[in-house]
Amino acid sequence: MSFTSVMETIGKGFAKGLKWAVEFAVPVEKLVGLLFPAAAPIANEVADATSLIQTAVLMVEQKYAASGVQNGTGAQKLGEVLLLTEQSVTALLAKAGITADSSYIQSIVSAVVGILNAQNTPATSSAA
Repeated sequence: MSFTSVMETIGKGFAKGLKWAVEFAVPVEKLVGLLFPAAAPIANEVADATSLIQTAVLMVEQKYAASGVQNGTGAQKLGEVLLLTEQSVTALLAKAGITADSSYIQSIVSAVVGILNAQNTPATSSAA
């Protein structure tokens, strides 16, 4: 089952969906290691920024799935994720000594989406 299919299933049970989606998400420690390999040991701010981005991606994907317009909306979804996260992520990364402009944060968001899309869905992933 693909990430998009999972999010469509989640969208059908919107109230329960985000809780399940967060459980489906990549553990933030692993995600930080993939996105910021030079940030060892992992600064709390980097973990917080990564978690914020992943949660925003899941929320926006869930919103679009619930609306039935999951596909062909990448630019709009990216814009929404950036609107929700860009200022906070920039500040958190700056505290960790990482300079992040809008383009850099867009790349991180795209990487998070790519990792979620590539992640195998657990075999027992039916929405309750």
